Amino acid sequence: MATKSQDRRKVRLSRALGVALTPKAARYLEKRPYAPGEHGRTKRKQDSDYAVRLREKQRLREQYGIREKQMRNTFNEARRKDGLTGENLVELLEMRLDALVVRSGLARTTAQARQLVVHRHILVDGQTVDRPSFRVKPGQLIHVKAKSEGLEPFQVAAAGGHAEVLPPVPGYLEVELDKLQARLVRRPKRAEVPVTCDVQLVVEYYAAR
Repeated sequence: MATKSQDRRKVRLSRALGVALTPKAARYLEKRPYAPGEHGRTKRKQDSDYAVRLREKQRLREQYGIREKQMRNTFNEARRKDGLTGENLVELLEMRLDALVVRSGLARTTAQARQLVVHRHILVDGQTVDRPSFRVKPGQLIHVKAKSEGLEPFQVAAAGGHAEVLPPVPGYLEVELDKLQARLVRRPKRAEVPVTCDVQLVVEYYAAR
């Protein structure tokens, strides 16, 4: 479970980036839709192009809860693929196991999803996978280990307990929450992925580095 200091950090970061990173942060943003600090309510001075791109990159990275090195490596892979780099980037990030565990409603937050994966509660096609960064392929089935199904987080998930804080299940997933399983039926498309980000600014940030 997240500590109070981690919760506070996520709320503060959410306010700085203007995007809710946790359900608790979403509630704070409804009440205080401005940046933290004594100048949070005042109009921001005009940010430089660099600052705007940096903030957008941070937005995307924090929504997936990954380190900068992972983000850079994924960007480099996206750039090598055919198609638009920004759309490729979101597609690759979205196919991470921890991201799909959240999207399917098996976990409430990315941090919880990562914890469940690391603690070896999640299977992919019947095999234990303990790497949150594992990339799920279309057709693969994500499901909860039989021995873990009785744990409270999964009982809450099976009852649809996260539905009020998560976006609707996107079209690239087929989910059977009562069976604690989800299948990636095809590659995600950027327009369907529920992340808040101008991916072109992220591409411009990395292209200039």
